[in-house]
Amino acid sequence: MKKIAIRVGIGLGAVIVVLLVLILLQPSTYRVERHATVAAPVDVVFDQVEDFRKWGPWLPWAKLDPQMKTTFGGTQGAVGATYAWEGNDDVGSGRMTVTAIKPNERIDIELAFIEPFASKADNGFTVEAAGQETKITWFMAGTNDFMGKAFCLFMDMDAMIGKDFEKGLADLKRVAEEAAKAPKPADAGTVNAAAPQ
Repeated sequence: MKKIAIRVGIGLGAVIVVLLVLILLQPSTYRVERHATVAAPVDVVFDQVEDFRKWGPWLPWAKLDPQMKTTFGGTQGAVGATYAWEGNDDVGSGRMTVTAIKPNERIDIELAFIEPFASKADNGFTVEAAGQETKITWFMAGTNDFMGKAFCLFMDMDAMIGKDFEKGLADLKRVAEEAAKAPKPADAGTVNAAAPQ
C-alpha cells in the first residue's frame, strides 16, 4: 500500500511539474484586433468611438446586461474621459479611461477590470480612409501574468474576445452608416426654408 501511495505521489508531482512548465511556456503578452470597413466618412465613424456615451448601441457586452449601471466622467472625446460599469456576472465591473487621442485617427484607452478578476489592458481604435469608406480597427493588448498564462491553456483569448469585437464592429458599422445617411441640421434647415408656406 505504501508503494502505491508513493507511486501516486510521484505521478501527481510529475503532472504538476509538466503543467507548470506548460503554463510558463505560454506567451507573456497578447494582442487581439479586428477590422471592419464602414460606408461612412472617417469623422462620422470616429465620432462613434471617441465619446463613451455613444457606445451603448454597439458595445457587445452592454447587451448581456440591460440593467448594467454606467457612469461617465471627464470631458468626453478628450484625454481623461472615463466610462465605469457595474453589472451582472456576465459583464462584471470595471473602468475605461482615455489615455491618448488623435482626432479622426486614433484613440487609446486603459481598460481596468475589477470583477470577476482584476486585470488591465490597452484598448483602442484606429480609423483611416479607404477610398470612399473608412477602415476601423479595434484592438486590445496586454501582458499575461502566471494566472493569465494558465488561462491561455484552456481558452483562446483571440477567439474569445475576437468574436465580441466582430459583433461590436458589425453594430458600429450599422450605427455609423445610419448616422452618415441622416440629414445634417443645416440640410434640414435648407429643406424647410424651401418648403411651401
